[in-house]
Amino acid sequence: MSTDYAADVSRFVENPDQTCIDNIVKYCGIALRSSKDAALVSSSDQSELNRVRDGFAAKKLDLDQAAAEEGIKQVCEQMKSTRQKSRVTFYYLLAQQTGTMDKLA
Repeated sequence: MSTDYAADVSRFVENPDQTCIDNIVKYCGIALRSSKDAALVSSSDQSELNRVRDGFAAKKLDLDQAAAEEGIKQVCEQMKSTRQKSRVTFYYLLAQQTGTMDKLA
C-alpha cells in the first residue's frame, strides 16, 4: 500500500523519503482505510484545513498556527491541479514546505 503513496508523493517530490511516508501512514492509521473521504484533503473546505492545522501540523510537526496556515496555503497552491489530494501526500508536502521533515524521520 505504501508504494501507492510513494508514487503519489513522487508526482511532487523527486526521490521522496519512504520512511517519512511510512510514518505519515502510521500517524493517520486506520483513517486512511476507513473511507475515501478520510484519505483525502479537501482544500476548498476551511474546516478540513483547520483540522490539518490543529491536528497533524500542530501535534506531529509542532507548528504554531501562523506557520501551519502558511504551509497549508503553499501546499494547496502546489497541489491545485490535483482534484483528489491524497492526505499522505498533503502531509508530506506540508512537512517539506515548513522545514519539519525531521519530525517524520
